[in-house]
Amino acid sequence: MPIGAVWFLAWVSDAVKIRPALREDVPGILAIYNAAVREPAAAYEDVPHTLAQREEWFDYFAGRNFPIHVAEADGAIVGWGSLGPHQERMGFRFTGAVAVYVAERHRRRGIGGRLMEALLAAGRARQLHVVLATIDAANEPSLQLHAQHGFTRAGLFAEAGCKFGEWRDVIYLQLRLDDRPMP
Repeated sequence: MPIGAVWFLAWVSDAVKIRPALREDVPGILAIYNAAVREPAAAYEDVPHTLAQREEWFDYFAGRNFPIHVAEADGAIVGWGSLGPHQERMGFRFTGAVAVYVAERHRRRGIGGRLMEALLAAGRARQLHVVLATIDAANEPSLQLHAQHGFTRAGLFAEAGCKFGEWRDVIYLQLRLDDRPMP
């Protein structure tokens, strides 16, 4: 990458504040999520969420103390990420699931990486052992983002997803956050 490009990425990334999400951030989170719903290789939903649905999701995460972080630039939410449960079973209490979304015009500027770093730090603080990510096989930028943070491929589920009337291949990625031999 040319030196000027590195400087530009650092400047853009530094101009963005990463912080825990507040309930009043939900409309900004919703706008970014619903934009991803309209993309074929992201957010496996066919219908955009309502504000009430995203508020319910936010309240659930907040009530369980699962972290949601936002990226804010000039007072606007330009990205968000969450770290939630992989499954709600006791045997998976040391495993989390991460999701990162960045508004289209703010992508490839380091914002997703900063959100990921905040989520992984939160996972370590929660003493998670493994973090998983579920990515559409055609979503190369997301696959690259996760690889840059140490995620490795754990499996491919062929035609396990469906979006806009098409089967979608799903890749599971994982990252071990620590080396402890026992829980």
